[in-house]
Formats: sequence, C-alpha cells, structure tokens
Amino acid sequence: MATQNPPVSQTRSFSTVFLIEMWERFGFYGMQVLMVTYMIKKLGFVDTRSNLVWGAAAALIYVTPAIGGWVGDKLIGTRRTMRMGAIVLMLGYALLWIPTESASFLYFSLGVIIVGNGMFKPNAGNLVRKIYEGDDTKIDSAFTIYYMAVNIGSTISMLLTPWIRDYVGQRYGDDWGWHTAFGACAVGLALGLINYGLMSRTLAHIGSPADDKRVDLKKLAGVLAAGVVLVFVSAFILQNEGVARVCVYAAGVVILGIFIHLIRSSHRDERAGLTAALVLTVQTIFFFIFYQQMSTSLNLFAQKNVNLDFSLFGWHVFRWIPEQFQSLNAIWIVLLSPVLVLIYNSLGRVGKDISVAAKFAWGFAAVAAGFFIYGVGARWAVDGQVSSWIMVWGYGLYSLGELLVSGLGLAMIARYVPARMGGFMMGAYYVASGISQYLGSVVANYAHIPEGLTDPVQSLDIYTSLFNKLGLVGVGCTVIAVAVLPLMNRLSASHSDVATNHDPLPASRSEEGYDTPAP
Repeated sequence: MATQNPPVSQTRSFSTVFLIEMWERFGFYGMQVLMVTYMIKKLGFVDTRSNLVWGAAAALIYVTPAIGGWVGDKLIGTRRTMRMGAIVLMLGYALLWIPTESASFLYFSLGVIIVGNGMFKPNAGNLVRKIYEGDDTKIDSAFTIYYMAVNIGSTISMLLTPWIRDYVGQRYGDDWGWHTAFGACAVGLALGLINYGLMSRTLAHIGSPADDKRVDLKKLAGVLAAGVVLVFVSAFILQNEGVARVCVYAAGVVILGIFIHLIRSSHRDERAGLTAALVLTVQTIFFFIFYQQMSTSLNLFAQKNVNLDFSLFGWHVFRWIPEQFQSLNAIWIVLLSPVLVLIYNSLGRVGKDISVAAKFAWGFAAVAAGFFIYGVGARWAVDGQVSSWIMVWGYGLYSLGELLVSGLGLAMIARYVPARMGGFMMGAYYVASGISQYLGSVVANYAHIPEGLTDPVQSLDIYTSLFNKLGLVGVGCTVIAVAVLPLMNRLSASHSDVATNHDPLPASRSEEGYDTPAP
C-alpha cells in the first residue's frame, strides 16, 4: 500500500527487506547444509530415514507460506507477520543450539522452523512487491536483486557453518561443534532483527491494510495458538513416515483435482492459459525432485566419494568440508544470473524471445548433463573418490537448469493464470513444489548405503548408479518438454490472443468482494 509521496525512498525501504531476507536465508541454509548429516552422525539415523525426515520438513516448509501470506494480508499485517516469522525462526535455530541428541526435540525444533518460515517467507516477498507497486520499470530489477540476497546469505552460511562445526568440535568436543554451528544461524538472524528494528521506519508506509490498524488481540491470539498447534502437528508428521507419505500423496491428488476443476469450470477463453500452467507445473515438480538431491544424495556422496582437495596443475589450492559443496549451487546462481539476463535482453531486442516452455526444455537438458557428469567422473576415480572439480561442473549445469526451470516457475503462474486466481495458484504452486521435495528424498533413498559398508569403491557404484538414472530421467523430461513445445506454443498464443483482444472476465459469484490472497 505505497503512498504517492512516501516519506523515504524506495531504495531505502527495499534495503530494509533485502537485509532481513539475507540474514534469514543465512540462518535457513546454514541449518539445511548440516541437517541430513547431523541426523546420521549424531542421532544415529540410517541415510534413508534422515533423507525422508528432511524431505517431509522441506515439503512443509514449502506448504506453510500459502497460509502465512493470508495471515499477513488479512489478519495481523504483512510487516508484523514477517517480523514474527523471523523471531520464530530465530527461536527454532536457538533450540538446535541446545546440546541434546533427542530425536523428538529435533522434530519439535524443525516444527518451530517450519512455522516461522511460513510466516516470514511470503510476507517478505509481498513487501518488496508493495514497495514497487505501480512501478513496473523497477520491480523486475528489485526482485533480481532480492533473489541475489537469498544466494549471498546462503553462500556465506553454507561455507561457514560446516567450518564452525569442525573448528569448535576439534577444541570443545563434537557435540558443541554441531550445536554451535546451529547456534550461529540463530545469532545471524538476531543480527538481522536488530538491523531491521533500526531501519523499520523505512517501511512504515508499506504493508497491508491490517498494518495500519491497531493489533486485534483476538486475531493475534488466534494466530499464535494456531502456530503452536502447527508446530506439534509438524513434529508429529516428521516422526511418522507413514503419516508424512499419506499427507504428501493426498496433497498431490488434491492439487491435481483442483487444477482439473478450475480448467473445466473456467471460462472457455481461460482454459488455454490454465492448461499451459498445469503442464509447466508438472514439469516443475520433476525439477524439484532433482533439486532435493543437493541436501540428500549429493551431500552424502560428497561425504564418502569426493576428494576434498582442490588442485590446479598438481598444486594444492584449498580443501573443502563435504557439506560445503552445497554452496556451489548458490555460487553458480550468482555467476549465471547476469549472463542469462544479458542473453534474454539481447534476444528480446532482436525479436527472438525464448518461450517459457523452451527454457524448461533447455533447463532439463542442463540438469541431465549435470548428473551424467558425476557418472563420467567416476571413470577416473582414485580409490573410489572423484575429483572435487567434478562437483563444481556438475553443480554448474544443475544450477543452470534451476535458473531455467525453477527461476521461471512463478513467472509462469503470473503469465498464464487469470489474475483473479493468481493468489490461490501461487499457493498451489508452492504446495506442488513441496510435494516434489519429499519425492526427491524418496528418490535419494535408491542410493541407500547398507549398514557396515565402508568401502568407497562400492559406495561409488551405488551413488553413480542413481545419478546416471537421474540423468536418463532428465533426458526423458527434455524429450517430453520438446515434444509438447508445439502444444505449449499454441496454448500460449491462444492465451495471448485472449489477453490482448478481450476485456477482463468478470469475477465468479464466489469471488466477488474479495481481494486476491497473498501468494
């Protein structure tokens, strides 16, 4: 709800959100980079269990923002909800700081983090949108810089927290090493909250209508009570594999049913766009199955089968900790984003824009090539260990695929879905992404290492077998994406024609009088 003459510049308002987002991502990725190996090495989980627990947590982390956006928009205000989410997240990381090896306590801590993320994530993004509302020339650039904040924060934390774990562990014991690393996530977010408090006046004129009203104590109490309930529900789901599986698959059926219902019940002129969105959403689900390998199978592969030394022409350059390889994803995103922007702008100037569907096809091809690289690298493995540079190039191709597929997912929803369904469909997209995170963990378990197997030559065969299969699946996704290109081009053209030549369709009866919910 930006005013015509805001008391501060857009840049200063944006900087406030940018910095709190950067610190929040510092905390989240600092925790994520260690979580699977923590469950294996400190809690004694087998790899299959740790993968599925984190997969269920990742699914819930993607689902809850659909609720948090609505809370911010309708109940207590976008700014308030974002700040509450950051505080809850900080408490979740602080709980992991406590030196205990109780699995139940871990589930509870992850439940707190899930609720905090649900409150923070959608409302931070909504504030950026509201800062530049009506200023289309700046909003694309703002979100590009905002996306950079995510990767700056995650890169630093994914390099730092494994180092803190090892440094503290060597001097004060392994337990303190792990929990101090998690504590660093809480400290980082505390610094972000202090900075936000000092700069919060720059956002005084930005927010939802609820931000301009006094806090409704009944609504606030209801939100807090619901949050506490959701913490325990999340913890229950995380510790019950069967319940998690039922919830995930049921959500998938519901989302597909809603898509089909919307397509069938929508106006004839809207169906082309909705059908295109459904096809691209299904493709995005497949991508996130690949994406989930970063914190599961690729992470465990680095633990057992990667030479951690980086050398050039026989000279030792530096050595990484296994978990730090996950930071390559964020590093490559930072490097590749401006290159892709330059390519897109150059093609646009000569009238040769690449369609979203074509970018999806190129993205899957890059992902397939990335996974095949690990299999190729295994041919030159020494004593069951591949070169660290294999990880660099594999992550590079994989990250290129992410920019071409995942990075365009929300743009796809905005382009093809009618505005009156936009908020709901954004939420549905996140739910679908969460489902595929869990499915990715299920896929990672095909590289299960039997208990007692310590020979890296044998584990190399197990991991590369999975990666080669994922490469083949990536090839299949590419072929399908290319095969449906003519259909997608027709749907896109039909949708574009409707958008250009027809007046906006009236809202259906059930939607009159309601604002579009926040994504």
